[in-house]
Amino acid sequence: MRVDHIVTSGTFSLDGGTWDVDNNVWIVGDDREVIVIDPAHDADEILAAVADREIKAILCTHAHDDHISAAEALATATDARVHLHPADEPLWRMVYPEADYDPLHDGQTFEVAGGELLVVHTPGHAPGAVCFHAPELGVLFSGDTLFQGGPGATGRSYSDFDTIVDSITDRLLSLPPETIVHTGHGDSTSIGAESPHRQEWIDRGH
Repeated sequence: MRVDHIVTSGTFSLDGGTWDVDNNVWIVGDDREVIVIDPAHDADEILAAVADREIKAILCTHAHDDHISAAEALATATDARVHLHPADEPLWRMVYPEADYDPLHDGQTFEVAGGELLVVHTPGHAPGAVCFHAPELGVLFSGDTLFQGGPGATGRSYSDFDTIVDSITDRLLSLPPETIVHTGHGDSTSIGAESPHRQEWIDRGH
């Protein structure tokens, strides 16, 4: 079980604004099978990185359009199912009025390459935001919940600052400090690097 990674580029649109963004797409598995986390922007680029491996599942940390924009195309190309927390249904429907997904829930596990990914519901950046914890790898895939430098943005619709800080505090900071945090954008960090700064986030947020 290992982690592969590509960066895809496109736009993020919400609340009447559009921004250029680079997204991390995480591919977890081995030489035979993988799980794709956050299928952003370019299905062909993701398929090229997966190569001839089977995609067991397509997991979305949340339903902002930049994180799911290649989800339906990737699912159609591979017959893999897309999984999303149902609290993000309104955001999903902004992109896919008709396309379906499989609802995931806190505590659910996905098996791949002899290991597993555990779903951790971390609302705040979006109501259905989740992280995926891979204990065997000592890795957390945090989407836009936790970045190098603190919590993800909460200034737009469907987001809330106090909620995201509570999610990080209650669900993530209790993980081993050496846990590597692979984020939705930008560089990776660790639980140990971020946890000492919780009060700074709160002071900055208020």
